[in-house]
Amino acid sequence: MDEQRTEAWWARRAWALLSAVRSRAPLVQCITNLVSMDIAANTLLAAGASPAMLHCIREVPEFTPRCDAAYINVGTLSEDWLPSMMAAASAGRPWVLDPVAVAASGFRMNTCLSLLKLRPSVVRGNASEILALAAGSGNSSFKGVDILHDSEDAQQAAKALACSSGAVVAVSGAVDFITDGKQVIGASNGVPMLQKITATGCAVTALIAAFVGADPSDALVASACALAIFGLAGEIGMESAKGPASLRVNLIDALYCLDEQTVTSRVKISLRP
Repeated sequence: MDEQRTEAWWARRAWALLSAVRSRAPLVQCITNLVSMDIAANTLLAAGASPAMLHCIREVPEFTPRCDAAYINVGTLSEDWLPSMMAAASAGRPWVLDPVAVAASGFRMNTCLSLLKLRPSVVRGNASEILALAAGSGNSSFKGVDILHDSEDAQQAAKALACSSGAVVAVSGAVDFITDGKQVIGASNGVPMLQKITATGCAVTALIAAFVGADPSDALVASACALAIFGLAGEIGMESAKGPASLRVNLIDALYCLDEQTVTSRVKISLRP
């Protein structure tokens, strides 16, 4: 990585990518879980993207190739939606995978492993999900969700998964980290109360898809910037929130209202050792 990519460089890049989303309004097809559809769509709209919550297999071959990016989330996985997921992932557009609760069943794990073979641009999950997916994909040095989920465990699993899949892997946590298997980037924006709002992880994965759709040239940079922008919106929303419900509303408003001075002065992204 270019050593000139300081925190100030990252902050400027985050603003440039958010501006690109706002000016280009990338069309993002979301095949996502039933719980997250509302917040994912509203997050995309607030950022300036165009969400399409389309999952019918009869429409996918015609519609997905016209999209700038696709987002596939297995949170409420069903046999009916699986063909649509596979078809959208095969449509030749950049796409992002959210392997929600990947270790919950064999069906869920096998689905995610099959999707991994279709070369997502980005995989975004929490530490448990990335550890399990790394183990399930043949990285046998990781034992899955039963081991201690400290940052070193998850970071090594993410790097291994990135190398084996060819995807950028993003792990959400107190500090989000993003890797292409070689370099590791940390994004430190966010507030703990985001964990009390259902589907915020799903929403930020949708935002990653929008950033990748607006500029597919560097999925590592796009992912780090999207995570930081979403976390920053959470920080601003928390300033006047009374609890999770008001934070959810404030988050969307803050994302919509972000300006250059706020982004470039408050985004926290840096290279991790």
